[in-house]
Amino acid sequence: MRRFFGKVGIGPTFGLLLLTAFFLAALVGPWLAPYGPEAQNLGHLLEKPSHAHLLGTDENGCDVLSQLLWGARLAAGISLTVVALCLAIGTAVGTIAGYFGGWVDEVIMRAVDVLLAFPGILLNLAIVAMVPSAGVGVFVFALTINGWVGYARVARGQVLQVREREFVQAARALGASPWRIMLRHVVPNTLSPLIVQATFGFAGVILVEASLSFLGVGRLHNYSWGSLLSQGTTYLWRTQHLAMAPGIAIATVVLGCNLVGDGLRDRFDPRRSIR
Repeated sequence: MRRFFGKVGIGPTFGLLLLTAFFLAALVGPWLAPYGPEAQNLGHLLEKPSHAHLLGTDENGCDVLSQLLWGARLAAGISLTVVALCLAIGTAVGTIAGYFGGWVDEVIMRAVDVLLAFPGILLNLAIVAMVPSAGVGVFVFALTINGWVGYARVARGQVLQVREREFVQAARALGASPWRIMLRHVVPNTLSPLIVQATFGFAGVILVEASLSFLGVGRLHNYSWGSLLSQGTTYLWRTQHLAMAPGIAIATVVLGCNLVGDGLRDRFDPRRSIR
């Protein structure tokens, strides 16, 4: 960690620590949760933080800490799945468009432009709202359907540069097929900016998923961070802990992603090495 981020600053290291804590909470948090995420205690409604409930309880008497830990696993699962799908689809589409060029590039990039013309959050909201009982699968589909276009544009721009490099021309002269050249020579040399894009994209998925849950669209669990935040704003006049806990959790993960993304971008920037 120190060797990788040492020349960039302490910000990316701090961001990596925040993300590590988030993924640890998602991985082992449910086993460490003192209560079940939906275990109700009607005798302890909207209680403030105490020894029995470190972050208080919600409107149903559920332990907020337990819900946050389970919600971390839900948020991590959705975000990782969406980012992985968007990265794979965007890289494949952008690589094909950039390598072949011509009418292939024109058709693909016009389709990308059409998707970019729609406001992202509104398109996600429309897809989820059309399904009567939208679950995790629908959320993943809605966030993926237009999430890959940013990766496709980045991949295409990198491929346009890499396809004219000497090692690609040498492979082409030796008779390698276009698909082999793309898989073995082009894609591995375009991954650095795509990894940076994926880091920022992870934060974006966290925010969009929380926003949709906050609006009450779909049928995710009540312990999703957006649902907890929505519930907290309802009782903000009475108690603040219910809104602050998920709000701080969301802000912490997004901050960690942005810090790590900035560090990776500076690390992979070829101009940095000549300063």
